[in-house]
Amino acid sequence: MTIVAMRMPPEIRAFIATPLLLGTIVPAMWCGMAAAPLQPGARAPEALLAELVLANHILSNESVLDGYGHVSVRDPADPNFYYLSRSQAPALVTAPDIAKYNLDSEPATGRPVAGYVERFIHGEIYRRRPDVMAIVHCHCPDVIPFAATSVPLRPLYHMASFIGDGVPVFDIRKNAGVTDMLVRSPALGQALAETLGAKSAALMRGHGAVIAARSLHLVVGRAYYLNLNARLQMQAMQLAGANVAYLDPAEAEKAGQDYERSWEFWKSRLPRR
Repeated sequence: MTIVAMRMPPEIRAFIATPLLLGTIVPAMWCGMAAAPLQPGARAPEALLAELVLANHILSNESVLDGYGHVSVRDPADPNFYYLSRSQAPALVTAPDIAKYNLDSEPATGRPVAGYVERFIHGEIYRRRPDVMAIVHCHCPDVIPFAATSVPLRPLYHMASFIGDGVPVFDIRKNAGVTDMLVRSPALGQALAETLGAKSAALMRGHGAVIAARSLHLVVGRAYYLNLNARLQMQAMQLAGANVAYLDPAEAEKAGQDYERSWEFWKSRLPRR
């Protein structure tokens, strides 16, 4: 540590020499993690904002999201908060559009935010699932038939092995009767989170899907391959009916992906801005 510090600019050496910071911020810097919990309403780290903007653009560019749908990330320094864009098309999201929310899905700054009506999806899943660090809500067209029929969505593609333990279906009618299909309240967010349980994804009848993961890159990959697996399953069933060879549970467990190469590929496909 001493040799490294000698090579640092004087102002950085002075910064980390502060006794209060030693043993807190410095180790976190070396680990590439946030140094200390942000105070409610504090601005998110620039790198986290940039990643969330990228996630919005990738999901839009790869047709997982269109003018609707959203992606969020939990604050890595304080799990009681998460970041989500204001209400607008994902392709248009920029860093200043991103707001910080508490788990009640209220703006952490106390100032009004023109947020997504369905932000409660995110807050209530984060509340129920401490392991989840990122969430996507999408309207992927290929998953819709599986939520409207008795045919379960199953993994037949190794890139979608994460659904090997099943994909439950959330039917909003069971909780709220006839609605506009939107998760507009904490109670409906809680019901959806309960349906998701410990799974990686849940379908939403007549609506779309919700996907959860331990990282932003992972949730983007899962959202993409969930839709692709649905398309492939439908094609396979058109060819062979019920005679489709799906991944068995052991195969699905072994075939896990991190999607890092996919993330870099999708990032390379984004239009120059």
